[in-house]
Amino acid sequence: MKKVSKIQIFTIGILATITVSYSQEKEIKTELDKLIKVRNEIKEMYEKNQALLNQIKKEKEDLENLKKQIEESRKKINEERYKKLAKIFEKMDPELAGEKFSKMESAEDAAYILYNMNEKKAAAILNNTDPVMVNKIVKILSGLKRQNP
Repeated sequence: MKKVSKIQIFTIGILATITVSYSQEKEIKTELDKLIKVRNEIKEMYEKNQALLNQIKKEKEDLENLKKQIEESRKKINEERYKKLAKIFEKMDPELAGEKFSKMESAEDAAYILYNMNEKKAAAILNNTDPVMVNKIVKILSGLKRQNP
């Protein structure tokens, strides 16, 4: 049998270490490449999600503006409706108008109609309206006066 010298053993050890190190380095490089790829995919997804979020925020803002416009339009339509109804009730006999007001389901509608009427005619109608309804109407009207000084 051949005798192995210390130098040969040392050389074999170094070669084994280099081989193990090289395979480990290759494995680490492969894993690092995978991590970089995953990081780039995550970054790309994040950017897409940010763009989507910005688009959603813009659409939400547009919807809120549209909601405000619709609410303003609804308010104007109701105001016009109450003004027209006020003119109709002003032309009615106060007793008949008071009877109609007494039978209204919505005291709020009655209040808004009266709010748009001539004060003398509104007073004459209220004199002929059921006292319970008058109390409801007055409560609503007093709230309107505070909101619109």
